[in-house]
Amino acid sequence: MDNIKNGKCPVAHGANTETKNSVTSWWPHTLNLDILHQHDTKTNPLGQHFNYREAFDKLDFEALKNDLKLLMTDSQDWWPADWGHYGGLMIRMAWHSAGTYRTADGRGGSNTGNQRFAPLNSWPDNVNLDKARRLLWPIKKKYGNNISWADLIILAGNMAYESMGFSTFGFAGGREDIWHPEKDIYWGSEKEWLTKSRYSNSADSESLENPLAAVQMGLIYVNPEGVDGHPDPLKTANDMRTTFKRMAMKDEETVALTAGGHTVGKAHGNGDASLLGPKPEGANIETQGFGWMNPKGKGNAEDTVSSGLEGAWTTHPNQWNHDYFRLLFTYEWETKKSPAGAYQWEPINIIEEDQPMDAHITGIRKNPIMTDADMALKMDPAYRTIAERFYKEPAYFESVFAKAWFKLTHRDLGPKSRHLGPDVPKEDLIWQDPVPSVDYQLTDVEIEELKTKILESGLSRIELINTAWDSARTFRNSDFRGGANGARIRLSPQNEWEGNEPKRLEKVLSKLQEIQSSFTKKVSIADLIVLGGSAAVEKAAQAFGFNISVPFIAGRGDASQEMTDIESFAVLEPIHDGYRNWLKKDYVVKPEELLLDRTQLMGLSAPEMTVLMGGMRVLGTNYGATKHGVFTEREGVLSNDFFVNITDMNYSWKPVSENSYQLIDRKTETIKWTATRVDLIFGSNSVLRAYSEFYAQDDNKEKFVKDFVRAWAKVMNADRYDLIQ
Repeated sequence: MDNIKNGKCPVAHGANTETKNSVTSWWPHTLNLDILHQHDTKTNPLGQHFNYREAFDKLDFEALKNDLKLLMTDSQDWWPADWGHYGGLMIRMAWHSAGTYRTADGRGGSNTGNQRFAPLNSWPDNVNLDKARRLLWPIKKKYGNNISWADLIILAGNMAYESMGFSTFGFAGGREDIWHPEKDIYWGSEKEWLTKSRYSNSADSESLENPLAAVQMGLIYVNPEGVDGHPDPLKTANDMRTTFKRMAMKDEETVALTAGGHTVGKAHGNGDASLLGPKPEGANIETQGFGWMNPKGKGNAEDTVSSGLEGAWTTHPNQWNHDYFRLLFTYEWETKKSPAGAYQWEPINIIEEDQPMDAHITGIRKNPIMTDADMALKMDPAYRTIAERFYKEPAYFESVFAKAWFKLTHRDLGPKSRHLGPDVPKEDLIWQDPVPSVDYQLTDVEIEELKTKILESGLSRIELINTAWDSARTFRNSDFRGGANGARIRLSPQNEWEGNEPKRLEKVLSKLQEIQSSFTKKVSIADLIVLGGSAAVEKAAQAFGFNISVPFIAGRGDASQEMTDIESFAVLEPIHDGYRNWLKKDYVVKPEELLLDRTQLMGLSAPEMTVLMGGMRVLGTNYGATKHGVFTEREGVLSNDFFVNITDMNYSWKPVSENSYQLIDRKTETIKWTATRVDLIFGSNSVLRAYSEFYAQDDNKEKFVKDFVRAWAKVMNADRYDLIQ
């Protein structure tokens, strides 16, 4: 009460809501492990036992689709629909949800419903998509936990197209929502929206920094006004080719998506963008999550400002049609400026019948518009060839667009075994990384027989463990690609990757193929690779005094080369692996930060990372058999020696180079071991040291072995979607 009487607030301001006094702000160079703790179960109100697959199965899917179609023409006074149809808005929402996907690390995309949170909910390119999600809220409220926001956003885009007369290729559910912003995705180093510092050579679109795909901070693809806001369709075509390629699209798909996306709906720029209110994340509390409030006129309808461009692309923007290519090729186009001052292209001497009606004002016709990206389809020679074919063959265009739209909205959902619902397409698509299903089962006796054959084959435990690890480590929890299922490590391009040690790999695969052909029952190489590594881990644990069984469930298939898109798989090539103490070359990013990135993509926690690192080191699994970090006198035994020795104060640590250290015996002053940064970080970082001390304890030897086996099995089974209940 004294504080209140004295006019002082009793609340410690900033203690819970500001980050300026956080640990990382005091010590910015400390390794931040938060990337491994994203989406903790404590943030999820559904609880640990909620099963989305089971909930989705209970969904009245046809009723949901019908409700979405009805919504499209249910224009609301607070946000009136263009031409009485929300189709264009819903398609843009779905497109921008999926369009953040990039192939380099598989992050972004529609898989988590992250458009609901910052920074995406406040990106300049997402202006007014907050209204689209609020229009969807009554439907989300009605169907509840049976449909995630992530699935609903994409399904709304599909139903928008269907309600406008287009037949989509299909829809698959299975996207589970996150419940707080994703801080683990790198969207660029720029500190201001729509700035650009992501090219090593501003004249070369291919020099765009990896893993980024968009050309500027806050954009989904390319700048609609032109490169750096200056119209030049040929330059824009170069940006498009780079950007869409990094989003897994080829030229034909790029042209189809551009045309199909702009066949319906309109751009909004009838006003002064500088007058718009704050973005959703920075708006006042009374706006309740709305942003970009426009003080001009109605603030919506004919006064809406989004991209800054103003107008529709086609004559009939509220229905699927083939106006887009007809208008693009029939008329000559010139650059003009929208009411908001944005560059756009408009037709010269267009006849009145080809002008679309105003979206809100009765009896008024307006010029159609094209963005610089649209004009690129006419001026870039390769794009034009494709566009002309689409113009002449509308049925072919519709087929290509339907598949490209499905790919855009499902690229990060993973293989078909993860897809849910009655509208999942029957066709197997190569970009889904198909793996044939198996028609065999192995008994416990047969599994033990195979273990014996593998262990007596002449292959060392290290060779078996490394092959299994290299096969499984490609898994990415971001887009559910990679992993051991399919045994693609035996196919191009993986069998040629430097990080997979091709000579050792060939030796192991040859022996496993001999075992496969001589075994009395059918068994896949994929299963044998995992079983061999697990059998070797069991033997290493026995050598430490613990008899433990590594969980193994047969059922992996062997993919063929024909099922494998070599170019698509190239992005999965490891260029570093802290678990095997390997860097393909020196990088600007520190090795320990690369380790965190790989660990997060594999879906592992900080304790799992720690126990795997310690176990892999003492097992002797380093790339090229180097001895860095092998802090043990009994290499090959699954012991806790790594942790015992890294926490032992009898040693000091001497840097030799940027990524090389020596552990010196304090008494004899001799070199005991060598290490890299990813080794010593487990003793220097306070959080990781706490885990290391835990596993170094005398009473935690068995705990270490059990935790290692559990984490190992998690990596080996990460892509076993057939085991999902």
